[in-house]
Amino acid sequence: MKKLIPVCLALCIAFTNFGCASWSKTAKGGAIGATSGAVVGGVIGKAAGNTLLGAITGAAIGGAAGAYIGHQMDKQAEEMRRDLEGAKIERVGEGIKITFDSGLLFDVDKYDLRPASKENLTKLASILNKYPDTNIIIEGHTDSTGSHDHNMTLSENRAKAVAAYLATQNVQSPRFTVMGYGPDQPIASNDSAEGRQQNRRVDLGIIANEKLKKAAQEQAGK
Repeated sequence: MKKLIPVCLALCIAFTNFGCASWSKTAKGGAIGATSGAVVGGVIGKAAGNTLLGAITGAAIGGAAGAYIGHQMDKQAEEMRRDLEGAKIERVGEGIKITFDSGLLFDVDKYDLRPASKENLTKLASILNKYPDTNIIIEGHTDSTGSHDHNMTLSENRAKAVAAYLATQNVQSPRFTVMGYGPDQPIASNDSAEGRQQNRRVDLGIIANEKLKKAAQEQAGK
């Protein structure tokens, strides 16, 4: 939890130009507390080399309630596959993993969103707003070119840029957990240009929040 607190505060700073400077203590606490259910899964995922998959796994509740959540995620994923260009959409357990090639979102070594990427994120925001009872994990990643410190900062800024833009499209910021992992979670070899391109990415995880989990458990109990 100590790690999540500075992330929340950093995100709020990043949102200052979008009105987040006036976040209440409740809203700030929501951004932290909304993700606490996935902390254990995130720890497991970190040990396995992928915190996002671990967080999605850790948020699962299983059983009939989990099947209900999975059905909700199926509908969201289908809309995302239909509307989002250049994004890889994967259904994982009771959540969704979205991967954007950072080349589609940003120029090289930059974290300002490209105009085309804003169009894509606008479509994503529209879908996310249809399904408000979810939390959203946003992770930035880089290749191993350059210093580790530089890549950590770049990955964090890219993740924050995605979160900040989604917030301007009325996706509620307390739903976000924003992290940057620099080159520490590669999905391909950094020894080739193709591999480095795959490693430069922004991943998003969509998981059920407590309200949806409660609804799913009530539905399963009928």
